[in-house]
Amino acid sequence: MTLSAATAPVTPVLAKGPTLVVGLGVSGQAIARHLSDRGIDFAVADTRSEPPGLESLHEYAPQAEVYLGPLEALDLSGFSEIVLSPGIDPRQSVFDATRDRLVGEIALFVRALDEREAESVVLSSEHGKRPRLVAITGSNAKSTVTTLVAQMAERAGRQVAVGGNLGTAALTLLREQPDAELYVLELSSFQLETTPELKADVACFLNLSEDHLDRHDGMLGYQAAKRAIFRGAGLAVINADDVWSWPAEDDVVPCVSFSVQLGNVEAEWRLAGKSESLYLCHADAQGLHEVMPAGAVHLAGRHNQANALAALAMGTAIGLEEAVMVAELKIFAGLPHRGELIADQQGVRWINDSKGTNVGATLAAIAGLGPTLDGKLVLLAGGQGKGADFSPLAAPLADYAREVVVFGQDAALLAAALPDSVTVTRVNTLIDALAQAQQVACSGDCVLLSPACASLDQFANYMVRGDVFRNWVAQHVVIESVGEEERDA
Repeated sequence: MTLSAATAPVTPVLAKGPTLVVGLGVSGQAIARHLSDRGIDFAVADTRSEPPGLESLHEYAPQAEVYLGPLEALDLSGFSEIVLSPGIDPRQSVFDATRDRLVGEIALFVRALDEREAESVVLSSEHGKRPRLVAITGSNAKSTVTTLVAQMAERAGRQVAVGGNLGTAALTLLREQPDAELYVLELSSFQLETTPELKADVACFLNLSEDHLDRHDGMLGYQAAKRAIFRGAGLAVINADDVWSWPAEDDVVPCVSFSVQLGNVEAEWRLAGKSESLYLCHADAQGLHEVMPAGAVHLAGRHNQANALAALAMGTAIGLEEAVMVAELKIFAGLPHRGELIADQQGVRWINDSKGTNVGATLAAIAGLGPTLDGKLVLLAGGQGKGADFSPLAAPLADYAREVVVFGQDAALLAAALPDSVTVTRVNTLIDALAQAQQVACSGDCVLLSPACASLDQFANYMVRGDVFRNWVAQHVVIESVGEEERDA
């Protein structure tokens, strides 16, 4: 039965089942299916009048009552547990009386792994043995690192299920790949804040920069949500170059760190050598071991060398062979719209980092690529700034930028945040920005789309923005360059 806000009583009371699922997005649908598969009575609430997945919910769980309308109209007192989708803010006053009963999808995932382990003990068999869990969070690069670790493990012959905030929901992975021996999950702050104890075998916190501050009441709240990844962890992998990624003082968890700051002799995984011959290295009781040349990592930039070190640390912790991990790092091309090399023509690299939707992501791209270039950066940035402070971009762009081309809704704010020493050109659209970049880029330069802004002022999402970049470069850089080569021939 479905109740709408228009037809429901003023204070509708849903069936007194033990569990209420709030939100019927990707995670909400995975939660509902998970509860249905286990024969657990549940109801569903969603503020939208036509949430996705409603029709399929009625098919596999016809007994589940559904309420569509404002959450404030609900009486939640009859539910022993309320499972929130990540998009539902747990701070809402409607949850004040039930805050101790709030959990999220990942809490149910952990509970299911615990049940499998308990069953294995009772049966005294390997069947149903708890799989290993590697969990990764951070403001930037978590999708890249999650995919990299998963592909390293697959290359090593492991049965791997990868997802979470990236791609497939965790509970869907559990249902579709029940025999996986390793789960590699990307987890957002929204998922972690409703996870009482994750119990990851390896938990990695890559970095932290300003994002979602309205949801978490500032940076300290955002950090606290991310730090939940360490609860019950067997090992923490942390960024020695970013103190925001470190566990709290009362988090009792062994730590391994990574660093790309030359001269950092404290990090177990680090860069070492001279600028023209740097190596990814591992320091252990036997000394410092060169794992591979930094330049052999397929993904360009210091930030991707940091990602490689983090992945090596996690892979080593779960028993992957070094040679296998190195082989993957030499070919791993990354993900679309995340530092994606689109073309290298006439000495100019064109990189699509449209996923750089916040200042921290763009800073990472600038700091990663800038020191590795023979020339300069031509940065394309702009869109919806979400109230961000763009001033941290000033210093690195003064060091590394040939020109910054700004476009979109908050182009003026971006331009105002940059010093006079940086050449700034303001245009209307990304297409205009690309044409300008083609005019000014020189051999040895990198044209980088890393907008530091959301895309919704001009695009449906950051993927569409990145596709526009990719298609323009294919048409106006690659094809035209090939044509010039043919004419020269």
